[in-house]
Amino acid sequence: MRSVDAREQPPDTTPHQVLPNGETISPLSVPGAKLQDLNPGLSEAPDFVPQGGISAILSPDRQTLVVLTSGYNLVNVSSGQSKTRLSQQYIFIYDLTGAEPRRKQVLQVPNSFAGIAFDPAGQKFYVGGGSDDNLHVYAIQKDGSWQENGSPIALGHTGGNGLVRKKTQPVTAGLAVTADGRTLVVANLQNDSVSIVDLAQETVKEELDLRPGKLDSQHQGEPGGEYPFWVAIKGNDTAYVSSLRDREIVVLGLGDPTKILSRIKVAGNPNRLILDHAGRYLFAAEDNSDTIDVIDTRSTQAVKSLKVAGPVGQVPDELFRYRGISPNSLALSPDDRVLYVTEGGTNAVAVVDLFSETPSQANSSPKSSAKEDDLSLQPAVEGLIPVTYYPNSVVISADGQQLYVVNGKSITGPNPGYFERKNPNQYVLVLLHSSLLTIPVPNRDELIKTTRVVAQNNLFSAEVTAAERDLMAELRRKIKHVIYIVKENRTYDQILGDLGRGNGDRSLTQFGSTNTPNFHHLAEQFVCLDNFYDCGDVSANGWPWSTAGRESDFGVKAVPLEYADRGTTYDFEGTNRDINVGLPSLAARAAANPLNPEDPDLLPGTADVAAPDGPQNAAEGTGYLWDAALRAGKSVRNYGFLYDLSRYEEPAPDRIPLERHPFEKKLQVAYPTKASLMENTDIYFRGFDTSFPDYWREIEWEREFEQYSRDGNLPDLNLVRFMEDHMGTFKTAIDGVNTPERQQADNDYAVGRLIEKVAASPFKDNTLIFIVEDDAQNGADHVDSHRSTAYVVGPFVKQAQVVSQFYTTINILRTIEDILGLEHLNFHTATARPMTALFDLKQPAWAFQAEPSSYLYPTELPIPRKPGTTALRSTHDADYWAAATAQFDFSKEDNLGDPDAFNRIIWKGLKGNAPYPDGH
Repeated sequence: MRSVDAREQPPDTTPHQVLPNGETISPLSVPGAKLQDLNPGLSEAPDFVPQGGISAILSPDRQTLVVLTSGYNLVNVSSGQSKTRLSQQYIFIYDLTGAEPRRKQVLQVPNSFAGIAFDPAGQKFYVGGGSDDNLHVYAIQKDGSWQENGSPIALGHTGGNGLVRKKTQPVTAGLAVTADGRTLVVANLQNDSVSIVDLAQETVKEELDLRPGKLDSQHQGEPGGEYPFWVAIKGNDTAYVSSLRDREIVVLGLGDPTKILSRIKVAGNPNRLILDHAGRYLFAAEDNSDTIDVIDTRSTQAVKSLKVAGPVGQVPDELFRYRGISPNSLALSPDDRVLYVTEGGTNAVAVVDLFSETPSQANSSPKSSAKEDDLSLQPAVEGLIPVTYYPNSVVISADGQQLYVVNGKSITGPNPGYFERKNPNQYVLVLLHSSLLTIPVPNRDELIKTTRVVAQNNLFSAEVTAAERDLMAELRRKIKHVIYIVKENRTYDQILGDLGRGNGDRSLTQFGSTNTPNFHHLAEQFVCLDNFYDCGDVSANGWPWSTAGRESDFGVKAVPLEYADRGTTYDFEGTNRDINVGLPSLAARAAANPLNPEDPDLLPGTADVAAPDGPQNAAEGTGYLWDAALRAGKSVRNYGFLYDLSRYEEPAPDRIPLERHPFEKKLQVAYPTKASLMENTDIYFRGFDTSFPDYWREIEWEREFEQYSRDGNLPDLNLVRFMEDHMGTFKTAIDGVNTPERQQADNDYAVGRLIEKVAASPFKDNTLIFIVEDDAQNGADHVDSHRSTAYVVGPFVKQAQVVSQFYTTINILRTIEDILGLEHLNFHTATARPMTALFDLKQPAWAFQAEPSSYLYPTELPIPRKPGTTALRSTHDADYWAAATAQFDFSKEDNLGDPDAFNRIIWKGLKGNAPYPDGH
């Protein structure tokens, strides 16, 4: 596929913003478009704009627009303390009777997750309480305002379905009301069920488990109905529930009792559902397959399936092969002839003519028995409209002339005042803002222009130069092995701000040259990448971006809630609700973790709710870098990527002990969560565990590397996780690696030592090493909160140069694809540029010698000491740090509840009362 420079601007003059993945947005490209932040107007935090705009609905008379947030939204005030009263989700109410939406009112709700619906009379609307496991009822007052009507309706769950000791929380998701206004159906995301609520009595009259084995013992162990997300209701008697994990739509008969009538299998992960006004067709937006399915409600079969990447002939044909478009909400024109689809992956709205004569990527279902009158239904994408960063919801005005689009993300910009009390809300998930975009519906001529803008924003067109192709082809001929190292959470300024070259700010440096000498030597000896950005905001989406080049739509919605302890679980490295779904059977799961519940209906099978699909025809959930390598016939070895970490935190005897040399004792310490990694993982390489120094991980990596050196068979792709720069578990960390300075130095030395081993090996001349952070969430940076460190080391890498070209995680993955000859992971990597500015074919020679920081000298690690060098003391001892961070759970990455508070503790402990300098 052709690609375009990330900084090349489309030919219109409207403002464009560059995203952390190198693509751009231009929401005001449509003439007459208007953008307004979802600012609740808090007097104590006037600049606060909530994150996670997720759902928008219109009142039955289509004169009122209601917008719901479900985001991180932990608000800090000037004291630096979290203000619980303000740390809510928000409901924005707009009057649509004028020329543009006018905000009338802002309500607060403690928690939510997407679910909101009006009653048919328009006198009430309902909001699901998310992790509070309840329903809020809001009623219109005589003065036209809205107020909560009584106490929330409790749904009565004691927990969700998951690993017993982890205590999975219940979470409400989508909900809908019957046409007579008497019954509400709400999806229970973590309970794999729906609750049927009698609205007159305001009580739950019934709950139905959607899993086949819970309804009929003959179907035990069959996947179905799990992670229910959205609900649509036809009339008073039929409900449709989307099952994200199991890729099906469950059809319910709302009788007495409620029964499952059928299950409609679909290709992707169905998120939003919408019925046409007659209830004839159900439309389902599906992530991963990037399709819209049209389901005939009479036959409950899909009669059409449409790929929504763009209009045929106006976007490259190859785009239909690659995933990542992420359709995620739907709106129908008043006459039911046009469907509008938000596309989170391309920051666009697709305009679908349902009765088009235009060629399309629509297919009839091979299993359908379409009625004759279905044949006139010929959906085709007519064009694309550029919108804001990650649109989550779209609705259309009563006259069909205006679109209202709500987005979940925004550009974050710099955060140099992260720790200043006068500007406290600078944690990356707080810097993400939501907005409401009003767009006049484009005519056909305008739609051609807006489609071109979307294509250019997403780098669909413009070719890699012949010189670049030749360079990458030559590197592919010379380089046979790639080592890909992923670390944790640091910004560029936090580590390299004191480098003395490149665009750094030393006043923001926390772990400078004395703490991380090897990283500084790498940036000096090879290339200093001072304009590199992590695509991920935090680890839960940083790992998907770092390993797959994108995140799931479910991840975009669920990650911020998980980080704010609002009920969703860390489902983004192969476990779902802490269950290792890479293992297909109860026996295999019990062998890996004796604490796994003996329930055959607990997430049976190997489907992963957040896993990415690969290119067309690849197996479901195989969109990772190693999957592409295996499909290309390459060998893979995994050290630390995507493990089940649950047994690292359990008490004895179930805890996997902190063993420095597990191979000698034949102690398995690694349980990967992906089938494709099961036979390709070093089971003696410990995963994420801040109690355990990276030094010992590197020693285990060395053990295998030395054998590969003797045998001459180093795998083609090597995945290495060194994670101690995350920091934590200061009380129980072994070998005295128990302060922030020591843990950073340990991580630095492990990376340096690995590079030194490669430099002295038979693979020196044909191996490249790529080193990235998964995200940059835990520090300040004067350029952007996503700017981070990245290092590329080995033969043909330029030496002693600063490379300031805009690069991101996606460019790293694209470069690895090109060097190893892999197919692109998705449309993001297919359209990105390889990092040709880093390489010089005339520079084959290289060497490296690791140097431990003297912060490690007081530890018990068996490291070399440089004669005459004085040991550096940490600012505080382990007892101080253990006490200061006692509130946090370090058992898995970023499982902190309030990461912002953790970052402030680290800053204060290292810098005292010194504020970050202002004026950046």
